Amino acid sequence: MRIKKHCFILHIMKLSAAFKENLRISVDSVRSNKVRAALTILIIAFGIMALVGILTAIDAIRSSLNSNFSNLGANTFKIESFQVKMKMGEHRERIEYKDITYTEATRFKEDYPIPSLISISAFLTRNSTIKHGSVKTNPNVPVMGIDDSYFAVSGYTLNDGRNFTAAEVQRGDNVIVIGSEIVKTIFKEEKEVIGKSVTMGGHRFRVVGVLKSKGSSFGSRGDLMCFVTINKARQINQSSQLSFTINIMPSENAMLDVAIGEAEGLFRIIRKLKLSESNNFEIMKSDMLVNMLMDNIKYITIAATLIGIITLLGAAIGLMNILLVSVAEKTREIGTRKALGANSATIKQQFLFEAIVICQLGGILGIILGIIIGNLVAVMIDGPFVVPWLWISGGIVVCFIVGISAGIIPAIKAAKLDPIEALRYE
Repeated sequence: MRIKKHCFILHIMKLSAAFKENLRISVDSVRSNKVRAALTILIIAFGIMALVGILTAIDAIRSSLNSNFSNLGANTFKIESFQVKMKMGEHRERIEYKDITYTEATRFKEDYPIPSLISISAFLTRNSTIKHGSVKTNPNVPVMGIDDSYFAVSGYTLNDGRNFTAAEVQRGDNVIVIGSEIVKTIFKEEKEVIGKSVTMGGHRFRVVGVLKSKGSSFGSRGDLMCFVTINKARQINQSSQLSFTINIMPSENAMLDVAIGEAEGLFRIIRKLKLSESNNFEIMKSDMLVNMLMDNIKYITIAATLIGIITLLGAAIGLMNILLVSVAEKTREIGTRKALGANSATIKQQFLFEAIVICQLGGILGIILGIIIGNLVAVMIDGPFVVPWLWISGGIVVCFIVGISAGIIPAIKAAKLDPIEALRYE
């Protein structure tokens, strides 16, 4: 047993010495061919950068999506007017667009049996101009009419001032809550905004609240929004019918599916739809948009992975060619090492190590560049800084596989060289 143990230790020490020697030779080879090695490292780095960079950006987009929509709550949904749809084929079906009226919305709010916070809202205009004194915004400000429950179910929070009161909503008072971007545009250096007057569409309003900034992620215009009371919006828009939206937040999260089913049934009754008729309204959960975007993002992930793989395949072919040239250049050196006792396995390891070292250097550079590029995208969309540990680990593993794949053929070729012929090689 002691002899076997001693032999095992000697074998391990011999392998360790061979490992260190091959690693040293590989590093020396990279140093002696700096330009060639640098070009190969850059090719591999570009492939890993494309892979890690795009996937890091996607992780940042996911985090930004979750942070932007998480404040809406997973237990909220809304009833909206249904868009026009047409099914083509043997049977054509046209579902007509039908606005939700204020009467329908208020009846739903009164008759809905499940304990919930319900808000009624409507877009008054999407292209308004807000004016204070001689300063005004561009004509691109969306204005919504809301009730006193809207902010609680919509995810908006106030940075300054207060919400509308139930009495102000009922009377249709001339009060307004404005976005933070509007404050910067029309109030400039004025420190106190609450209580000041602004003009919108020929109507004068008193500012009672300022929204907390939500940023401009994914084209959101939240910081440009303005809100007036729902009854004031109805007074202003007497010439045409507003389309109302009903926002519902059940008191218990577990009741969401039941609440949606009950809401659908009640609104079908309000709309007087027959059993054979399809819904002419739409119920949308708060996380539905996030799920749709996530589904689309997975295709980007697949495309990014394919781009990275194709680039790395090209890098592997380039590395293989370089190593084949290296085998030719080192033929006499290989013959000398074999003449001094190096076996085929040791020669094979030398070239595999060289390929792995080059790939890992390219991988590290590519990972660093990929994280930087991915997080630049995160900065642009106001997303969080992301360190993609999964993709970092994956990049290192991929580089190892690429190194083995690219180095195996040159290594086998070098290992099969006859030492006598190699020593005579010119």
